[in-house]
Amino acid sequence: MEGRGWGIDSYLKHNFDLPAKNPSEDAQRKWRSAVGKIVKNRRRRFRMVPDLDKRSEEEAKKRKIQEKIRVALYVQQAAFHFIDAANRKEHHLSEEVMKAGFSISPDELASIASGHDIKSLKMHGGVEGISRKINVSLDDGINTTDFSMRQNLYGANRYVEKPPRSFWMFVWDALQDLTLIILMICALISIVVGLATEGWPKGVYDGLGILLSIFLVVIVTAVSDYKQSLQFRELDKEKKNIVIHVTRDGSRQKVSIYDLVVGDIVHLSIGDQVPADGLFISGYSLLIDESSLSGESEPVYITQEKPFLLAGTTVQDGSAKMLVTAVGMHTEWGRLMGTLSQGGEDETPLQVKLNGVATIIGQIGLVVATLTFVVLIVRFLVDKGMHVGLLTWFPEDALTLLNYFAISVTIIVVAVPEGLPLAVTLSLAFAMKKLMDDKALVRHLSACETMGSASCICTDKTGTLTTNHMVVDKIWICEVSKSFRGKETINDLKAVISEKVLSILLQCIFENSDSEVVKGKDGKNTIMGTPTEAALLEFGLELEGECYAQHRDCKKLRVEPFNSVKKKMSVLVSLPGGRIRAFCKGASEILLQMCDKIIDSDGNSVPLSEVQTKNILDIINTFACEALRTLCLAFKDVDETYERDKIPADGYTLIAVFGIKDPVRPGVRDAVQSCIAAGVTVRMVTGDNINTAKAIARECGILTDDGLAIEGSDFRNKSPEEMKDLIPEIQVMARSLPLDKHTLVTNLRSMFHEVVAVTGDGTNDAPALHEADIGLAMGIAGTEHASQGVLLSLLSSCFGST
Repeated sequence: MEGRGWGIDSYLKHNFDLPAKNPSEDAQRKWRSAVGKIVKNRRRRFRMVPDLDKRSEEEAKKRKIQEKIRVALYVQQAAFHFIDAANRKEHHLSEEVMKAGFSISPDELASIASGHDIKSLKMHGGVEGISRKINVSLDDGINTTDFSMRQNLYGANRYVEKPPRSFWMFVWDALQDLTLIILMICALISIVVGLATEGWPKGVYDGLGILLSIFLVVIVTAVSDYKQSLQFRELDKEKKNIVIHVTRDGSRQKVSIYDLVVGDIVHLSIGDQVPADGLFISGYSLLIDESSLSGESEPVYITQEKPFLLAGTTVQDGSAKMLVTAVGMHTEWGRLMGTLSQGGEDETPLQVKLNGVATIIGQIGLVVATLTFVVLIVRFLVDKGMHVGLLTWFPEDALTLLNYFAISVTIIVVAVPEGLPLAVTLSLAFAMKKLMDDKALVRHLSACETMGSASCICTDKTGTLTTNHMVVDKIWICEVSKSFRGKETINDLKAVISEKVLSILLQCIFENSDSEVVKGKDGKNTIMGTPTEAALLEFGLELEGECYAQHRDCKKLRVEPFNSVKKKMSVLVSLPGGRIRAFCKGASEILLQMCDKIIDSDGNSVPLSEVQTKNILDIINTFACEALRTLCLAFKDVDETYERDKIPADGYTLIAVFGIKDPVRPGVRDAVQSCIAAGVTVRMVTGDNINTAKAIARECGILTDDGLAIEGSDFRNKSPEEMKDLIPEIQVMARSLPLDKHTLVTNLRSMFHEVVAVTGDGTNDAPALHEADIGLAMGIAGTEHASQGVLLSLLSSCFGST
């Protein structure tokens, strides 16, 4: 028995064992071929999993369409030189459009962005002209009272989906099973033979009993599959419901991607997916990845001269405001999606293995059923030959042979556990639904299974272990350190530093920011943007009061948005008097290296001595050891001849050092202890100062006395042999770059064969999230739909039962 068990295990491992992530198509086809030998009804065996042949056809069709779009993007500029304006397609305005006060048709508006029609855009007066023709202010956005009218005229931002399968289609699929067809034939023969031999009604009992069993099997299977399909559609709809930032009624607000309409002013930042076709209004260093649409891997810079943005593309760098010109099926992405249909969900690793088990059991069942039928037939013939003779046959003999055949078919039906993969799928879907109830959005069903096997978690700090609601706790400025306590601290600061220093500080806070202060209808200020910038802006609003508003008159000339590699954000502005000034904020150690001067209490820039540099580093370390995120602000005045296409990289004057507090989430320490008790190693990988990271890690119970805390710069310089010895000891990695986290995850999976879960709340975590077995997008500042409390729900759902 031991040898036989080992043989089945090795057979399963050799034929059906797939890696935990991204099984190849060859591997999937391999086990499909094996399963198909015993279970002929593909509709039942492969329900809710991919049709690989159809998927290949769809991919080929998608590539063909992408190639057409790519060619169109290349040749359209040359083609316009040969198109006479008189021969251009005329778009007629409908009465509904004219009554609404618009002067451009939906088709013409959609064709401008999708066709990169710069000639038509200029003919309509550019982006400003288009905005006038659709009654939109580029500063205030649309009026919410026009929302329904715009949606009716220009369409809703939804794509036409494949119509759902009806319940009766699932019933029909269940009836296609070969074993059930054999049983139905047996039941009909049983009824005919029974009526001939035993008469009505006794002769139909056996046949009706088989038909009743078939009916119950079909109904149970169809109901289960139908409910599962409804659940998948509901989850998919929720998964695609992304929240985006738009300007409406003169204020910035959050709306669902489904509520986007033509004329909306959309705010885009790094990592966002462009939600509709549109035109670039304003922005900085906007780099768009169009590979999903055109197939071109090279990103494209979007400028005023080339302002076309297409739905489905991704913001790779920079930030911008976009005027929406087409939504839903009027976009190029919508037309592409309309030609394709989904090929099903990928099998999870457990489903693959269970299908393999079902195949082996089915083969064993077929052999046993065949042997049983042969034995029964041989015994029947021997008994008949001894007592009656093989040449004498009666109607009862036919019924006996039919019963033997029915017994054999029943053995096959019972032996093949076709409900096993379905039960696993339903269990995973139920787990997926439970996680969604805990505000955890699961994008792939296999994650519900795989994360239960996780042996290592590489977690981010901000927004994952902490609340991601930041507030300024301390500030150091002009040799003075203060704990921020609202109005009292503000009055103390105003008493010790000059108005000129306050003015420069406010300019740096409000001008060097991607966030925006929005005043609600109740008169209260709401800050739309990242939590770190929100903390600075809240402090700035308190400091500004009613007196210091001169920073409002500055004009931005160039912006370099925050970059996770450079760990800083810079802006070049024109001051009211015509002077030009650069502002920079970012990681303390990096900003301090860029500064050679410091501002004094009178607002003058004085040389930064080595003693002062050491004192500032001590202040930074003191803040960090108190679990505060440190941030430096600096400025530099440049003359009017300075090149405005770049921002200075050195020679700055240090303004202030901020200590920003981000409290640890309630229950995180208990959750980490649950992980450790379940044998799961928790590592913290963050971009923060190492002292801040160590303080938070100790508070959460991640960093122990014998654990190792390391900086990303030290880690990335290690050789593979050194990493192999080092990685098991690492509990905290600070000042890490995105590729440091990616390297750590890759080595954990390849060197140590760990099942790795990665949590992250920003685009800098994208490489590691993609590489991990389980990627968890977390926090309230993510680029797509993400919710608080994911880590806790993950632990309670998976590791709590380990």
